Amino acid sequence: MKIPLTILLLLLLTSCVTSPKEGVYTIGFLDAVEDSTLGLARKGFQDALEERGYSKKDNNLEILFRNAQGDMNTLIQSLQFFTTRGVDLIAANSTLSTISAVQRSGDIPVCMMVAPEPYMAGLTDSEGNNPKNLFGVYETLNYIDTSVQMILEWLPDVTTIGLVYNQAETQSLNALERIKQTANRLGIEVFALPVTNSSETQLVTQSLIEREIDVFFAMPDNIIFSSFEVILRLCNRAEIPVFSSESGLVARGAVAAFGADFYSWGHQAGLLAADFFDSNKSDLPPIQEVIVRNKIYNPEAVSNLGLDIPKGFQAFIN
Repeated sequence: MKIPLTILLLLLLTSCVTSPKEGVYTIGFLDAVEDSTLGLARKGFQDALEERGYSKKDNNLEILFRNAQGDMNTLIQSLQFFTTRGVDLIAANSTLSTISAVQRSGDIPVCMMVAPEPYMAGLTDSEGNNPKNLFGVYETLNYIDTSVQMILEWLPDVTTIGLVYNQAETQSLNALERIKQTANRLGIEVFALPVTNSSETQLVTQSLIEREIDVFFAMPDNIIFSSFEVILRLCNRAEIPVFSSESGLVARGAVAAFGADFYSWGHQAGLLAADFFDSNKSDLPPIQEVIVRNKIYNPEAVSNLGLDIPKGFQAFIN
């Protein structure tokens, strides 16, 4: 006897959604893209929880990991899975994950990380109030000024900066505006080209290189994170230094960065999640600005380009 396909699908779905275990908190951890930089935040988040006594080995925590791989439908389906499962908390890693989680989580608390202030992500109401179920750790754009000025510490004669920005991401557009203002004040010309997905990055980066830019600045957005190796390969071939505001990109080959340490960012968010569980889910922690920012450089990239190391920078050690 053949079982109808619709019944098979229903059985499959119901088998994947199990009831929460008594005495065990459940977190739905959502990544928008597969990215080693975001992976640092994920590791920091888990480590902080384990340090506070919440882990699988302590028999009191289950983390359900989902990665949308850059696909919006998969992102939505992941959130639907979390809500159906009835998780105690959604951990949102990146701007897109945070926005989507707040919009689709219902009353489930959302812990944000690797994302901007809620108002920059369009998450505040008309009176400027944050969502009632949101807490976690955000970054402001104030650090962008220092990140751009940092380039002159390495290369005082820079006159042009090239960058790629995600025209569909508010954080990227806001950062672009801030960079232009800072660069203009420093007498540096900015060549900026838009992309809508990572498949466009190679062609756009090549166009910037053909304009003979002095340096490339890697923006803080998901498209840059997911296609950084493409950008780096092209810039290295043209002997164009790559700088960033994201310390995680230094680990992947950028010359230097001033910005939030992604592991520490996730760790700070994980401590807040632990506070939430300590209160037996009765007290929602506050939204905090990221604490740890570093000036770091990649020794291999610096050596390959023959650059002198300015004072105040720490070597990234893998």
